[in-house]
Amino acid sequence: MLSPEQAIDRIRAAFQPPPGYRSLHSKGRFYKGTFTATPEASALGSAGHLDGAPHEVLVRWSNAAGTPRADAKPDIRGMAVKFRLPDGSATDLLGQTSPRFPTDSPEEFVALTEASERPITLPLFLAMHPRMVGSLVASTKAKAVGSPVSFAEVTFYPIHAYGWLTEDGTRTWVRYILRATATKSDRLDSTFDGRDRLGEEMAARLDRGPVTHEVWIQVAGAGHDPHSATSVWKGCRELLAGRIVVTAEVPDPEGGPGSATPTVFDPTRVVDGIELSDDPILQYRRGAYSESVARRGPGADR
Repeated sequence: MLSPEQAIDRIRAAFQPPPGYRSLHSKGRFYKGTFTATPEASALGSAGHLDGAPHEVLVRWSNAAGTPRADAKPDIRGMAVKFRLPDGSATDLLGQTSPRFPTDSPEEFVALTEASERPITLPLFLAMHPRMVGSLVASTKAKAVGSPVSFAEVTFYPIHAYGWLTEDGTRTWVRYILRATATKSDRLDSTFDGRDRLGEEMAARLDRGPVTHEVWIQVAGAGHDPHSATSVWKGCRELLAGRIVVTAEVPDPEGGPGSATPTVFDPTRVVDGIELSDDPILQYRRGAYSESVARRGPGADR
């Protein structure tokens, strides 16, 4: 099996990021805000941030590439959220614009990433991996790889399922969707076309007022597999679980690339009341993230 060290070696070789940058999603900005759960979410989960009170969040919107390219270049985009609880603990969600993950194999995912950076090789790769075509078609329909006007108009999909536990231990498997509430009708009058246009647009938008993403959950039913990133939950129940309200950009808490204390968004970081699935991609990401952090700065902590 591909080791985390080998995976990060190959991803960094594909993108050639500058020293100190993330192996993927290297370009992004940080924002502060709050998350408030709905009563429906509180009834399904006992985790501290699901209690219905506002809780602090740290958000990072980013481009997926492993090198800091201009925002106009088509790319998958990311929204990482760190939910901070009053006791000092935190749990993370990592969403992307693609609604489905292409594979349950870390090796295949790394190979797809490499092929995507060499477009001439991508058709051959897909011909050799036909199981991935369905997820790529879904991504195309969702316009996952694009050049959006604003992060505020983009919906993000954390692909993994998590087990929500009630106080009596009843478990419900859920998947998240971070749905944008901004629309074309409330765009700014100004246009932004520079290298950092998404960050500049967001700064101007936040000067006008907060940006909200609704947190929806899909609830697993009979026949829905929570242990596979590629599984499709047809006919699942959906409910509004809360709202993330971003209020302002914050200075980079890492102090810039190469910081000794990077801020890490890890999808395996959970709190009491939330359980991880056996999803092989999710389980693999723990080691891969630790390895990637080790490449970003001396003495880095997970």
